[in-house]
Formats: sequence, structure tokens, C-alpha cells
Amino acid sequence: SYRKEMPQYVRDPVEELKIKNPDFVFNLSSSPYYYQKKDIRFDIYKNAAQSLNCPLFSCNQVGANDQLVFDGYSSYFNAKGELLLQAKGFAEDSLLVNSDEKPSPIQSNVDPLNDLFQALVLGVKDYFVKQKLTKALIGISGGIDSAVTAYIAKEALGQENLLTLFMPSRFSSLGSFEDSNELCKNLSITLNDVPIDGLFQDYLNLLSPFFAGKPFDVAEENLQARIRGMILMAVSNKLGHIVLSTGNKSEMALGYATLYGDMCGGLSVLGDVSKTLVYQLAKWINKDNDIIPSSIIEKPPSAELRDNQKDSDSLPDYAIVDTVLEEYVENHLSRDEIIKKHSLPKEIVSDLIKRIHAAEYKRRQAPPAIRTTKKSFTKGRLLPIVQGWVKTI
Repeated sequence: SYRKEMPQYVRDPVEELKIKNPDFVFNLSSSPYYYQKKDIRFDIYKNAAQSLNCPLFSCNQVGANDQLVFDGYSSYFNAKGELLLQAKGFAEDSLLVNSDEKPSPIQSNVDPLNDLFQALVLGVKDYFVKQKLTKALIGISGGIDSAVTAYIAKEALGQENLLTLFMPSRFSSLGSFEDSNELCKNLSITLNDVPIDGLFQDYLNLLSPFFAGKPFDVAEENLQARIRGMILMAVSNKLGHIVLSTGNKSEMALGYATLYGDMCGGLSVLGDVSKTLVYQLAKWINKDNDIIPSSIIEKPPSAELRDNQKDSDSLPDYAIVDTVLEEYVENHLSRDEIIKKHSLPKEIVSDLIKRIHAAEYKRRQAPPAIRTTKKSFTKGRLLPIVQGWVKTI
């Protein structure tokens, strides 16, 4: 078999085609994008062409529909499995093949981060264009997720179609305000300052009969996020702008997000992009100049919902979180396999897996997210909210 190392079907269509001794093969495909999938797809084409000993033509769909992005990259391989021609990725293109010519083999050297960026831009663009929508609304926090989301939205929709709000509370730092201002200046968009502390205090006064005598905790933290969500949705209703949710896959995996707060929106741009990959994407965006202020990339991530809060107060290092997330959700490894493969503490891995399952009810109420991985939460992985069997992990 041309793919003995990765059997997926009882029948092998390439092996069955061998009997027919084809002169060439056309593969008409709607193969959705995920990170670095093109390399896997091209490897399949190469091996299939070699196995069949004939040229192979692949015509792959391009464009985005809801959460799925189709990346194009239609291609032509000779009987040796050598790539001879390649169409554009993430854009409509024509590829003309002259069978009388014998072009030299080429290398498909595509930067995976560029592909990820183009996939997200196309996902946002087609989501709006195909619904005849034009304008987006983003809550800017001074953090890396909203910064990357804003840049993607600008590239997809144009700076004139973006409206941004900075909504500080008593726990928001001066640095976050300065970083947000610098980011929007670099993107040539206006940052609107909408302080929420007065509203936050009004809510605290209103809820004092219920909160009295109880320590400040997640209830007060989430209240700030929900005030921001209410403001975003009110502006969205009044002006017709679609709210772009800015949370990443790592947060969604563990439920480190607030229902009806930062989870509100019409489309989640980074909902299938891990925190680790968000940082890599931000650095890629800055490869030519610092569009995203370096202070945003370098500072420890924080929701700024209480004094001196950092994500690390509630979560292990994101490198560990994202390793477990990828192995468990995308690669389907068990807890013990992850522990052995990465030499991670059993307690941490078990806790992260339990959190992934416990957050299912939140993800069920989240906006659709652009798919960029083999297994996204909102497309292709639907588990029951009630999961009694998880207790055995």
C-alpha cells in the first residue's frame, strides 16, 4: 500500500486503481485546512503518483464556510512523485498544465505560520462577505489575543471597518492602556476608551445583600467580564457590528473564559489556536516591524480581573497546557501515554484532562471558531456535557 504506515480504510483506492493502469489521475478535493496539513497532503499525492506510476493532478477547493477553511494549493505531480506545478494557497487561481512540456521539479516551501495567518484572514473575510456583513467590533485588552485578533481583522476587513473598545476596570494596568493605544496607532484604527468601573461598583452595590460577608472571588472577576460583554453586544446591536471573540483554544479547553463575558461574539478568530501558537503568530506578524508592541508579547498573560493577577496563578505553564491539549484532543493519546511521552507529572496531566471535559458546557455556548487544527472543539469533536466516566481519569 502507498500508505501502509497510516491505514485508515478497509479498502485502499490507490491499490484498486493500480489494476486499471491509469494514464493519469485527477483528485477533485474539498480538503479543509489545518496547521501543516498541506505537507501531509502533498506527501500522500507524492506516494500515490509513485505507486500508480502516472501523473497526478489535484484540484482543491479554496474559500471558507463557517468554521472550515479550504486552502487551495492545487498541484501537479509527475509519475516519479515530483511536484511540478503548484497553484496559490488561500486564493482563487488557475493552473495550466501542458502535457507536452516537462517542467523541472519544484519545492513547495511554504511557511506554516504564513498559512495559519492566511487561513484566519480568509476565515474572517468569507464569514463576513458571504453573509453580506462588513463591520467588526473587538474588545481590546492590551493582551496578545486581542492584539493578534485585531491585526487579522484589519487584514480581512480593512481598518475602516473595525471598531475597538478598551474597557478598563480598577484592576486594569496603565501598561495595558498604553499597549492598547500603541497597537491601535500601529493599525491606524481608533481606540475608544469605555471605563467600566462605575458600572462594576453599581453591580457590587446591587448585589451586596448576596455578596456580604463573602470574600472577593471568581464572582466579582466574572462580573467585570460580563459587563464588558454586555457593552460589546449593546454596541453591536445598535451599530450592526459583529463582535469578534478573542479567546484562544487553550483557554477554551480549560474553561478559562467567562460565559456571557469574553466568550460573547459572532465568530471566534483564535478559538482553535493554542496560546503557544498565538505567541508564535504574533512574532511572525512582527517579522518586518513591531506592529504588535513588544511589551504585549513579553509581559506575562493576565486577565486583570483582580490585583496582580496572572494566568499562571490558575494554570500550569502554557507549554504544558498546550502539550496535553494537543496530545489528548488532537492526537487521541491517553493520560498515561502523555505522561510517559513527555515525562509530565501525573497530577498535572490528570487535572488538565479533567478540566478539558468539565469545560464542555462552556464550549457548547461559545461562538463558532475558525478551524485550524486536526480536531477543533466546535467542529468535529462533540462530547456529552454530562460525562460521569471522566471521574475514572
